[in-house]
Amino acid sequence: MERVIEFMHLATWLLLAAALGFAFYRLVKGPSLPDRVVALELLASLTVGVIAAYVLRSGKVVLLDVAMVLALTAFLAAVGFARYLEQGASQHD
Repeated sequence: MERVIEFMHLATWLLLAAALGFAFYRLVKGPSLPDRVVALELLASLTVGVIAAYVLRSGKVVLLDVAMVLALTAFLAAVGFARYLEQGASQHD
């Protein structure tokens, strides 16, 4: 059973690393500003996943507070950017 858990930890880290790589590529290459903002939001969400995986592996539960603050900050930034785009779009009409 422990070998299965070790394999799942390794698979989690590999999938998170691949997703972070693809999201970073979209952040750099993104054709438009909204694409880059969505990629940045995805990077923040994946970072929360990395922190959660580390907490499961190490047992350092105090890091969950860091993950919650990061998730809340990323959410508020996405809402703020959406409002900015909405105001900018209405001015161009």
